[in-house]
Amino acid sequence: MGLFNSCGVVYKPAKDVDLSPTSSEFYLKANVKAPRMIGVVVKIFAWVLEMRILGKLLLYVLKANNLIYKLIGDAEIEESPVFCPSHPVEEKESEEVKHIDFDLSETEQVQEAVSCLPTWSEREVNCLNPSFHRWTIMDYARAYHSKKTTPLTVAERFVAAVSESSKPPFNMSFFINYDVEDIMKQAAESTKRYELGRPLSVLDGVPIAVKDEIDCLPYPTTGGTSWLHKLRPCTGDASCVKYLRLCGALIVGKTNMHELGIGTSGINPHHGSTRNPYNSSRICGGSSSGSAAVVAAGLCPAALGVDGGGSVRIPASLCGVVGLKPTFGRVPHSGVLPLNWTVGMVGILAGTIEDAFIVYAAISSKLPSHQNTALPKLCFPLLNSSRPISSITLAKYGEWFNDCSDDIRVCCSNALDKLQKHHGWKSVEVTIPEIEVMRLAHYSTIASECSTSLSSYLEKLDSSQLGWDARVALAVYGSFSSKEYIKAQKIRNRQMYFHRKILAHADVIVSPTTGVTAYPILNAALKTGELDYINGGGLSARWHICRVFKEILEPFYPLPEMARSVSMDAFLTEL
Repeated sequence: MGLFNSCGVVYKPAKDVDLSPTSSEFYLKANVKAPRMIGVVVKIFAWVLEMRILGKLLLYVLKANNLIYKLIGDAEIEESPVFCPSHPVEEKESEEVKHIDFDLSETEQVQEAVSCLPTWSEREVNCLNPSFHRWTIMDYARAYHSKKTTPLTVAERFVAAVSESSKPPFNMSFFINYDVEDIMKQAAESTKRYELGRPLSVLDGVPIAVKDEIDCLPYPTTGGTSWLHKLRPCTGDASCVKYLRLCGALIVGKTNMHELGIGTSGINPHHGSTRNPYNSSRICGGSSSGSAAVVAAGLCPAALGVDGGGSVRIPASLCGVVGLKPTFGRVPHSGVLPLNWTVGMVGILAGTIEDAFIVYAAISSKLPSHQNTALPKLCFPLLNSSRPISSITLAKYGEWFNDCSDDIRVCCSNALDKLQKHHGWKSVEVTIPEIEVMRLAHYSTIASECSTSLSSYLEKLDSSQLGWDARVALAVYGSFSSKEYIKAQKIRNRQMYFHRKILAHADVIVSPTTGVTAYPILNAALKTGELDYINGGGLSARWHICRVFKEILEPFYPLPEMARSVSMDAFLTEL
């Protein structure tokens, strides 16, 4: 077969594909063929890709070598394309959840979430104890109510800690922007509410950070660039930020991110590269790098991110925190950079499942935020029942589960064993077909949507204002055709069918979140960014359907040591 005579795969109808553990479906590992490039090599590669003729030829070769044509563009697929990932609404009665009324306010939803949590005796926080302790949302609320501290004191210490972390020798680059005057003003108002005995909710005075992809006054929204805020001014709060403010949350600034959200390392040549709080010589993942890092560092109990292809879940995994990408359409998307319409969602990074749940209650909407998106009723799990989350069936695809580094495989296998032994949960083997095809279809989708959404800005932009790795990514993104995009949506239809079939007999799909742990930051990458599609493939091999639920056995206790948390303990997946 010649280079220009690609023969596409002919897929059998989805209904005829065997999903049983004895299926003959072949597991194809991530087929990433690209060298790791940094420094001047990235610059040369970007220049070549931007050449009119040579660039197109190189892009064709790259896409052919990575099977885009064979598995996507030239493939024969019977199913129709599906452009919006909405499933038929299935209302299931359960004694383990509480249905939330449509007319509740954000603060009332937060109160309903708190009422679903176990009643824990107040934990004394000994400031003289040298061991590190992350404060949860409830820790802040109890401390404020008991007058052990005030939001104003917390704000002062927060500002001092961020200032110190931004300077040598740390250079952590957690934030792109934070306004001390605005933070102190919010804190003073919250402190006054507590003095009057009228806090708005348990979130009142609790520091929450916001990814710089989400509109939040008084800050510009840069999207991790040096230029986007000049072409798209921020005129108000995004809906999710507005809801947090109504609950009294202390919005502490805009966190760093991978430029335009188009990378998984968090290395940003414009605003500094966010470093992993566990080991500052390593990445913390992206693109919601700063949001994951501030939570891991204990600066905030929770932060907002945006996830189109793992941008919340990947850094959550590498930083040992909880990462939640909610159901498509559940969180309003207004005021968020429209970088990828059908895959991107506002997500939550938090130190515990408890905190992720409380923030989710604050920002989730009972009405769909996307047209033609049908959502089931908003319901909260009754975690305070005598047997919360009982009788769970875990679906596991062994080939996929084990396609990761040995330490991750052992860690996640042990977690799965604990879930079965301590909770009596069942595990069933299944086959999830065409996972590598799904990865490529997702890449085709997010690349096409990002390229299109930015096209009007990029036409006016001098490419020198972009980071070198971003220039490469945008050149690749712009190479996808309408045929490839449509074929990718046909693959989406197939995968939605496969997962509906599996989840008809199981509650969740269990898998590691990432296939590799956090890798070192190379100094030469700090100014140019880097192209590391091998490690990127390891990080993204399972992001398409993975949702992180960390420490399911002990969700309300402090996070474990890094030896356990870097690979995460348990990952439960729900479409």
